[in-house]
Amino acid sequence: MTTVAVLGTGIMGLPMAANLLDAGFTVRAWNRTAARAAPLAERGAYVAADPADAVAGADVVLTMLTDGAAVHAVMTDLPVAPGTLWVQASTVGARYADEFAALADRLGVTYVDAPVMGTKQPAERGQLVVLASGPDDARDRCAPLFDAVGSRTVWVGPAGTGSRLKLAVNAWVTTLTGATAEALALAAGLGLDGAQFLDTIAGASVDSQYAHIKGAAMLAGEYPPSFPLAHAAKDGRLIRDAATDAGVDLPLSAAVLDRFEAAEVAGHGDEDMAAVYRVY
Repeated sequence: MTTVAVLGTGIMGLPMAANLLDAGFTVRAWNRTAARAAPLAERGAYVAADPADAVAGADVVLTMLTDGAAVHAVMTDLPVAPGTLWVQASTVGARYADEFAALADRLGVTYVDAPVMGTKQPAERGQLVVLASGPDDARDRCAPLFDAVGSRTVWVGPAGTGSRLKLAVNAWVTTLTGATAEALALAAGLGLDGAQFLDTIAGASVDSQYAHIKGAAMLAGEYPPSFPLAHAAKDGRLIRDAATDAGVDLPLSAAVLDRFEAAEVAGHGDEDMAAVYRVY
């Protein structure tokens, strides 16, 4: 039976670990705030006291932490056995993705860069899309794990390619959320019911399911975190940094990041990113 050490059991890591348990994996879980990993113990997981305890005897280490700095702090000098498979699923950006490849070499582990598309609900349903990148000979080892947490796996190239693709995806997602907030703000300013805007685009060629999901939260003024706004702002900064390194000018993404950071400064970082509507 394959043993997976899940490091990070927050909004995404917790349901991913639960799905691994349901698929028959042995799970050793750790989270910086121990209480967030505690529910897994009731489902048969071992809740570790620290990362070193979690990876003891693990065949696979799955990191799903807040950002690249958190992953680096946890993984550096971690006593993992040579040949262990390290699946790095956090959204860390291109710079850290490349740095982790070098770290994996030093640790003597197989590194697969595999951020995921999807938020809390798809994670709970095991319907994430895995953007996997790494050595071809790791694919068979990864397949059962990815099948447990996702509905689709896309292998996109050498390690680090997955993180680069995730930045492009999140540039689209954050821009779409910002555009939805702006359209609803304009509708309100013109004396219209925002619901009328969403009803009008429904089924048209310009429609987007995501606009309806985030737009409904905006109109209700309720923002339970599915994709926390602080994480969206963090990803916006990763997009900005990657664009700078690539020599690409992204004025639209820069404007969207400005709004997310304004909402974060206003105290809405722990709410869903749809709360960017508050600053309109």
